[in-house]
Amino acid sequence: MNTQEPFPATLAAAHERIAALRVAEYARTRNALDGAVTRLSPYITHGFVSLPEVLAGVAGRAVPQRLSLQHKFVFELGWREFFQHLWQHRGSGILADTHPGPLPAQAYTRELPADIRQARTGVPVVDQAVRELYATGYLHNHARMWLASYVVHLRKVHWRAGADWMLAHLLDGDLASNHLSWQWVAGTGSAKPYLFNADNVARHAPTVWHSPGSVVDASYETLEARARTPEPVPAQPVGEGVEEPLVYTEPPLPLQANGSTLASELSERDVWIVHPWALGALPADLPAGCRTLAWWPAEHHEAWPWSAARWRFVGTRMAELDGPPWLGNQRQLAQALSTARSVQTLGNGHVMAWLPACVTVRPAPRLFAEVDRPCPSFFAWWKRATQGMRSLSDLPGLQTLELSAATPP
Repeated sequence: MNTQEPFPATLAAAHERIAALRVAEYARTRNALDGAVTRLSPYITHGFVSLPEVLAGVAGRAVPQRLSLQHKFVFELGWREFFQHLWQHRGSGILADTHPGPLPAQAYTRELPADIRQARTGVPVVDQAVRELYATGYLHNHARMWLASYVVHLRKVHWRAGADWMLAHLLDGDLASNHLSWQWVAGTGSAKPYLFNADNVARHAPTVWHSPGSVVDASYETLEARARTPEPVPAQPVGEGVEEPLVYTEPPLPLQANGSTLASELSERDVWIVHPWALGALPADLPAGCRTLAWWPAEHHEAWPWSAARWRFVGTRMAELDGPPWLGNQRQLAQALSTARSVQTLGNGHVMAWLPACVTVRPAPRLFAEVDRPCPSFFAWWKRATQGMRSLSDLPGLQTLELSAATPP
C-alpha cells in the first residue's frame, strides 16, 4: 500500500485494510486515537467493499471463540446498518431533530463560528480534530464525538450546521451515519447528550490533544449544566489557525466533455451505472459486452459539496471503472439512457431520488436481516435484526456471500 496516501482509491487498498484487521486488538484499543481501528469507512461508504465482505474477510482469519455474533466489531458494523435502516424509513427526516434535545432548537445558532472552522479555538482537542479532518479527510470516531460535543453543547451551534460542515470534508461522509451520529451526540437522537472532558481526552488521545485548563477541563456535572444552559462559552480565538479547504459542487477533475453524445453510444447496449457509492468490482453476472457509465449525480452534488480530496478519491476509482466520469442531472441521464437495451445499478440512498424510471436497481448487500418497521433505538433494531441467530454463520449477508461464491457466474 502507498504509505504516502492515507486512503489509496483502489480495491487492493480496501482488501489490505481488511486483511490487516485483528479483532482482538480492535476490541481492546478501538477507543484510543492510535488504536487498532479499521479505517475502512471511506471504502465502505463508497461501495469498494460491502459489510458482508468486510466481516467475511475478518471472520475467515479469527479464532472462532474470539469473533461471535456479540463481538464489539460486529456491533459496530451493526450501527452502520442501523443508521441506513433509519434513513430508509425516515428519508429526509434524518436531517431534522428526531426529538427535542437538552435545549429548544432556537437556542442554537445555525452558523459554525470561524474560530472552529479555522482550528484556533484554543482548545487543543478541538483544534487538532479540525486540522486532522482537513489534512486527511478522516477522523477517529472518538475525535468526531469530541468535536461534535464541543460544537453543540459548549458553543451552542445546532448539530445540523456542524454535520453539514463535517460531511463536506470527510472522505467517508455518509448522510445517515454522519447526521444521525451528530444527532446522537446532540441528544436529539438519543436519550441524553454526549459529553466529554479533558480526562477522557487524556485517556484516549496522544499528548498533543490533551486539553488541561481549557473549557473541557471540568466535571461531568459542570458540563451537564452547561449543556442545558443557553449561553455559549466565550470564544477565545488564538493564533492564525488554518485555512478551511474549499468545497465544490462540481468535480475539479477531468469529465466526459460531451454528454450529448452518450445516447448514441449507449443505444441498444446493456448499461451498468457506476456512481460514487457503487465502486466495487462489477457484478459477475452482467450481460456480455455490458457498457459501464460513470455518473456524478448533479442534483446531489449541488446540495452536498465535497472537498477536492473527496472528489479525487472517488473520481480516481470511477475513472478506473469507466474513464472520466460524466456529470449530469436526472433529466440528462434519462435522455442518455433513452435507447439503451437495459440499465442497472446498485441501490444507495444518496442516488435513489435521481435515478430515471428506466434503471433497474439492485439492492445493496445487507449483512443483517431486514427489519421492516422503524426501530426507535439501536438495541431494538439489533434484537429484530438478529432474532433467532446464534452465530455469525446465521447472518443473511454472510450466507448470501457464501452462496454467490459457490455459484459459477
